[in-house]
Amino acid sequence: MERLLRGHSVRNLTVDGVDAVFVNDPMLVRSILVKDSGNYGKGELFQKGRNISKAGMLAEDEVLHRHYRRLANPYLRASKIGDYHATMRGIAQDAVASWRPGHAVDIQTEMCRLAGAIALGTLFPGMPPGTSADLTERLAALNWETIRRPLYGKHLSRARGQGTSAHRLARARAGVRELLLTCIEDHLRSPDAENGYLSSLLSDSEEKGGRSLTVDEVCDEAVMMLTAGTVTTASVMSWALYVLSEEPLIEKNLIEEQAKAEDGSAGHGRERRPSGYTLRFLMEILRLYPPVWISCRKTRAQVTLGGHSIPEGANVVFSSYLLHRNPERYPEPHRFDPDRWLSTRTSIADGAMYIPFGAGSKGCIGESFAWQELDILLGTVLRTWRLSTEPGAQVRTAPETTLHPRRLLMIPRPR
Repeated sequence: MERLLRGHSVRNLTVDGVDAVFVNDPMLVRSILVKDSGNYGKGELFQKGRNISKAGMLAEDEVLHRHYRRLANPYLRASKIGDYHATMRGIAQDAVASWRPGHAVDIQTEMCRLAGAIALGTLFPGMPPGTSADLTERLAALNWETIRRPLYGKHLSRARGQGTSAHRLARARAGVRELLLTCIEDHLRSPDAENGYLSSLLSDSEEKGGRSLTVDEVCDEAVMMLTAGTVTTASVMSWALYVLSEEPLIEKNLIEEQAKAEDGSAGHGRERRPSGYTLRFLMEILRLYPPVWISCRKTRAQVTLGGHSIPEGANVVFSSYLLHRNPERYPEPHRFDPDRWLSTRTSIADGAMYIPFGAGSKGCIGESFAWQELDILLGTVLRTWRLSTEPGAQVRTAPETTLHPRRLLMIPRPR
């Protein structure tokens, strides 16, 4: 991508046989996401999430999208996130305590399991322990199949031809839906039970001014939220732990800061966001390895971008991966350097230059949730284990549904 777009702020390309306009200018991307966002709807390319849910937050209808975004907001707003701190930390501690010294851990599948357990424990509380444990395992399988599903190009064509990837994904999704439908039926028999976000979806009705969903649609919306809230975290944490294994000085700095922060951990009702060196480290991980590495919008009317006239109905593609490696914005863009954030401005006006969570009205609704979760997961692992890759292992980047390590086995040793 860097080679094809070098010197071009806007370029016409064909992606998997679909004509698209690729935008590689930070301010033009900001215009798409924020200033002129009303001129752009959801693009046809890279919309895998819509295979799961088409009626709620991912609906084409903007009014419907905003309604279900508002429905989720009480569970994801910054003032609520602190209430999840103890649950997040307890789940993380139990998970990493099960690792065995010297025995390889498949970090990505483990992070899928961990992030799924946290999403269930915080957003979908009240499930019987056995059901929650079963659903966590099924969700972990779905998350991993979602992450490694080819997004475009020859790998997707090969997967389509063989059918194996799509079949694994479909089976994993069916397994999660089957158990979730049982939970929904249990809730409908006991409507006074409190199941967090699931209760909110089920109680939504036309009488309340909403757009009521069928039981199947509620199930799909719940699966979408659980998947969206976990696959990105799993990819980011996998990169974070790998980078730490390669950068002992950075690891040392983080451990020292985590030790100081331990006594001042946030209490109930207060969101705990990373700060100091931890924040800079995570921002640099998200800069170089944004999980949502490529995005697509579709024009709702004729627009002009960078002097180029683009017709209505055109697919407009941009990549946070490329924007985050712009040498004009980030000197030595391929070098991992948390301290670049001591001087790099990160104001909202520069949002389109640093967009790991998107920007504007369609930006990630779970950003506050993600920051606290990443902070807790990172600190929990650091306090317990020192991780290293197997001798001779080569970790490659896989640009699939998320930007993740191709294969990441790590050896834990007690700290």
